[in-house]
Amino acid sequence: MSSYGLWLSAAGMKVQEHRQTLYANNLANAKTTGFKHDLAVVTQRVVESREEPGAFSFAHPVLDDLPGGINIRRPYQSFAQGPVEWTGRAFDVAIEGNGFFAVSDGTTTRYTRDGEFTRNSAGELVLSAGEGRWRVLDEAGSPMTLTENGGSISIGENGMVRQGQTAVGRIGLHVPEDEQALRKVGENLFEPQGTRMNAMETSVRPESREESNFEVMSGLAEMLEATRAYQLNATMIQLQDQLTGRLITMAQSA
Repeated sequence: MSSYGLWLSAAGMKVQEHRQTLYANNLANAKTTGFKHDLAVVTQRVVESREEPGAFSFAHPVLDDLPGGINIRRPYQSFAQGPVEWTGRAFDVAIEGNGFFAVSDGTTTRYTRDGEFTRNSAGELVLSAGEGRWRVLDEAGSPMTLTENGGSISIGENGMVRQGQTAVGRIGLHVPEDEQALRKVGENLFEPQGTRMNAMETSVRPESREESNFEVMSGLAEMLEATRAYQLNATMIQLQDQLTGRLITMAQSA
């Protein structure tokens, strides 16, 4: 029984460590444009004799009625709308509602909610983040190039990029059939895994940016809760270890 309790407490520590890592990443990106925070998902583990029909030989009349501990599952990604603030920068746009911008480094296409754009040395419209290598794609999936002396830049609510009186192209927006099938790959970018990205009508708010949808105060409270739970599980391991030691000592002296 003691070793079973140790296992349960160790599993609890692992889960709380996972939660702390998740919340720490959320906090680190509280000011990241268009960031979508993660929520920890924890499920109860079924005891082996009930989880696997072939493991009936491991059934125990007492242990099988106890909880089987907890397991970590893939985090749930919150795609809730983040606050939109006006920046006054001509290259900034914010998505309101569903949708993702498509960007490419020339080899790979990724998706993001980050609408802070700029122009790189080649005149291409790119993400400000990523050292200018992620080109923003238009509705046809092609990069948009701005000329050096073509006039001032403006982006309309329909996503049309204009330089002076010339239309350069319309920024493409895409929506996944399953948002939870999007996987974070760093740099505030997503990669679809097993889901289709469908083009949608472009509608953005010019000269604005979407802030992170993570609430710092609630995140700090969750971090403190996970830390306390981790410490409690560690204390339980110490107590069970001491109890085991006493039992062994009593058995030896009997």
